[in-house]
Amino acid sequence: MQVREVLRVKSGTIFSVSPEAKLSECVITMSDRDIGSVVVMDGGKLAGMLTFREVITVLARRQKERRTGPTPPIADIKVSEAMDSKPFVSSPGMELDELRSKMLEHHARYVPILDGETLVGIISFHDVAKAVLEERNF
Repeated sequence: MQVREVLRVKSGTIFSVSPEAKLSECVITMSDRDIGSVVVMDGGKLAGMLTFREVITVLARRQKERRTGPTPPIADIKVSEAMDSKPFVSSPGMELDELRSKMLEHHARYVPILDGETLVGIISFHDVAKAVLEERNF
């Protein structure tokens, strides 16, 4: 089974933000939409990924910095300060077994799928697990 087959059966909705967006607004969107990631796009190209992991990391870093002196308000954090600017990406033709292995290797819960430089979807670890289970049950 290839990644493109998983993309065909899942929702095509992709939530994206600019690197200049406020992190606080992204957190609200992620919570309201019950999504674990947003794609960061700049000029129509993938600039990074923002997941709850990056949110927690930047908040922890700010909290540690506050112990040593004043820091800018958390509300002023931009997505560019928190995002993973070099996320692991896949192509639609990658085999699902290889994707699973790479997701584990890179600790990636969400993977942008690029066809050349065009973003065609996001695959989550949940999507992969569901596809594998359905394939086995079939």
